[in-house]
Amino acid sequence: METKYLLGFRGLLAIQAFLWVFLQTFVPAAVYAADNESSGDKQAASLVRKTLSVLFWNEYFLYGALVFLSGRSLAIPFLQQPGRERIARSLITRGIQLWFPVAVSLAIVTVAFSVTSTEYLAVFKARSANPVLEVPYLLPNTFAYFNAVFDLFWQTHKLQTQAANRAFPSATLWLLNAVYLQSFTVYIAMVIVPYTRARWRVHGAILFVITAWWCDSWAWYTISGLSLCDMVINMDWKAHAARGIPVAYNNNNNNNNNNKTSFRIPVYIPCSLLLVAGLLMQYLWAAYRPDLFEREYKYHTNMYYTSGLNDEYTTHHIPARDDVYLVLLGVFGFIESYTVIQRVLENAVLLFLGKRSLSYFLITAPMLYIAGIPLFSHLHFSQHVSFSGSCIATLLVSLLLVAVAGELFYRLVERPTKLLAHAFYDFITA
Repeated sequence: METKYLLGFRGLLAIQAFLWVFLQTFVPAAVYAADNESSGDKQAASLVRKTLSVLFWNEYFLYGALVFLSGRSLAIPFLQQPGRERIARSLITRGIQLWFPVAVSLAIVTVAFSVTSTEYLAVFKARSANPVLEVPYLLPNTFAYFNAVFDLFWQTHKLQTQAANRAFPSATLWLLNAVYLQSFTVYIAMVIVPYTRARWRVHGAILFVITAWWCDSWAWYTISGLSLCDMVINMDWKAHAARGIPVAYNNNNNNNNNNKTSFRIPVYIPCSLLLVAGLLMQYLWAAYRPDLFEREYKYHTNMYYTSGLNDEYTTHHIPARDDVYLVLLGVFGFIESYTVIQRVLENAVLLFLGKRSLSYFLITAPMLYIAGIPLFSHLHFSQHVSFSGSCIATLLVSLLLVAVAGELFYRLVERPTKLLAHAFYDFITA
């Protein structure tokens, strides 16, 4: 079964991730986040934040989409051909494929900041009045660096406060930790799939999603992605979507003994409703009530901090949001139902970016912090180039740097790591 369109969707996320990191660094007032309001001294940037940022560089959509997409993609080989070799290979190779690229990326950052120091970042943060830019923590020695990388794939909570995440520019390395941890949710759940009834799996997944939502866990995104994967591979999702959703009702005017009549709702109607509902919520938080942005985090329990509602939600929560979840259900409902959308996602550019998405994720923020910020500071603060001119020049240079560095990272680190991981599996199972 062809799933290239999922790779193309990853390519879209890579573009959005670059836009978000760049704007979060240089134009934070244009980024969808409640605490960026204070940095918005430019009316145009604030207007962009309230309109375009929700759709094109929304960090919470990126977080949720990556976790959801991992659940949707990880089980494909096993569900297509269930067998112990499939799950064993995935279990052993996945950690290696993530650990080595992360280790190399964090090594680049650590060496660069050890040579230049991070003082220029603190100066940039102060002079640009950017309240959301975090100056990376400088790992003091090689032993601390090794522990930081090692702990990244062991820690199960407080992901955003661990050393590796704080040492990484933009502080987004925790997301790989979350995706890796949720891999085991997929592994445990997908083993059950071939040996249970489809109806039971759907009902069980709904109950699991509700419970995971209540416990403030990323698992409700993960299991939703896995359930969608199951429906596409084992339940003929696209054929059912083409026929529509059956709705039965009692027809008292029917002369037959069976008074039940049914009709079908086109699948684009519920998908559109989910998409509009999620986007409407996000626009309300961005433009009308930003003070309510984090309030939804309160209505969960938190197994590590409280036995009741999460009263410490402002400091202790995971960014798994209800509005993003609705948007993802709507988006993937459209993607999985319509061939034309899949063909759009399968274009060569998106597939190219999708294959290298991990490399771009690990190299974008370091390049912006190591080269982009000094360039912007030189142009705007030293040469007194206009703010917009400095941003455009930095954007063009950053695009070139990220494209070249990302390709090098992909060819020299990511791709050899994949080969090494599978060679290691073949060796230990020979």
